[in-house]
Amino acid sequence: MNKPLAERLRPTNLEEYIGQSHLVGKETVFRQAMDSGVLPSVILWGPPGVGKTTLAQIIAQQLKRDIYTLSAINSGVKDVREVIEKAKSRGLFGTQSPVLFIDEIHRFSKSQQDSLLGAVETGVVTLIGATTENPSFEVIPALLSRCQVYTLEHFTKVDLQNLLQRAISEDAVLARKNITIKEDKALLRLSGGDARKLLNVFELIVNSETSSTIIIDDTLVSRHAQQVLASYDKGGEQHYDIASALIKSIRGSDPNAALYWLARMIEGGEDIKFLARRLLISASEDIGNANPTALIMANNCFQAVSSIGMPESRIVLAQCVTYLACSEKSNASYMAINKAQALVKQMGALSVPLALRNAPTKLMKDLNYGKDYKYSHDFAHSFVAQEFLPKEISGQSFFEPGNNPREAAMRLFLKTRWKDKYRY
Repeated sequence: MNKPLAERLRPTNLEEYIGQSHLVGKETVFRQAMDSGVLPSVILWGPPGVGKTTLAQIIAQQLKRDIYTLSAINSGVKDVREVIEKAKSRGLFGTQSPVLFIDEIHRFSKSQQDSLLGAVETGVVTLIGATTENPSFEVIPALLSRCQVYTLEHFTKVDLQNLLQRAISEDAVLARKNITIKEDKALLRLSGGDARKLLNVFELIVNSETSSTIIIDDTLVSRHAQQVLASYDKGGEQHYDIASALIKSIRGSDPNAALYWLARMIEGGEDIKFLARRLLISASEDIGNANPTALIMANNCFQAVSSIGMPESRIVLAQCVTYLACSEKSNASYMAINKAQALVKQMGALSVPLALRNAPTKLMKDLNYGKDYKYSHDFAHSFVAQEFLPKEISGQSFFEPGNNPREAAMRLFLKTRWKDKYRY
């Protein structure tokens, strides 16, 4: 059977591994742990197609361990226990504990994750879990506390271009053709930054051409785009594209479009908790203080779908989606925290003004901690003007209320209290 290009090009060592230099670079903690042969159980968190499975296989190979692989989609507690029993029996003969790789570990239920605890804690297996979802939400605390979490990042444009060149020059099948990449913009866009999808799309396009001399440009890729998209839609590869379309439809106040994309994801078997989390994010990022009830609605939606499951959850999700789409919109809070974080990265850890510091001891009081602080509730309207920012950034503005009734009230409140300090 012919292996797909992505499988033929799968790296077998760290020298071939593309990207993730923050993890596998020579001086990183992760690389040093691998080189020492002592690696704790880990959770690899990152988007699809960034090398989580490949890295797990390389780890097992470099540590000279056997590797057992389970997919959370089609494995249960019985499968986990069988692997653990095999690992225990191997331990009787003095061999090192094997690696247990669980793909999409976020899909494991609590009982399935519980079944791993003892083996991970005692070192019967070294667990490597791969997830596209935030492990803080999807991995039980007891298991998470026994693992190190490492984040894998999206591939850069250069990473993906290097991967294409490697495919042309090193793959035995493609090397028989004369392939030139003249333009790659459309190709990279279709891949969505997913290396596996990029290689599969590239192979599909190459195999569709009858000539042995192939020039890849945006026109050629666009000609095959519909075929490519149809192919990946069937396999659920457009998971993140459709999720993006859902959120952008909500942001654009189009409930019909939002319902369509919601229906596409429901019919595709999407995890309802994944959908509910995206709605929570949208309620804060895109609506925020323009309608604070949106966040309450989205949170209630998350709690409800977690409790009742399908098929009824589709109704709850539809109610939330239409409510969010028909709500006033504001990204003021989202933009404000982005500005604040950017300044923190630029300026570093500025000192807390003395007046704002806590003074639980006599020494701290002697050092004037909290001395000039004015207790707001002692003044009219529970307000008194004072400086709350470090002196280096006094007067810096982050929050710009949006143009909607609720944030207009915030704008008026700030102008009334602060006069010229909050000029909008």
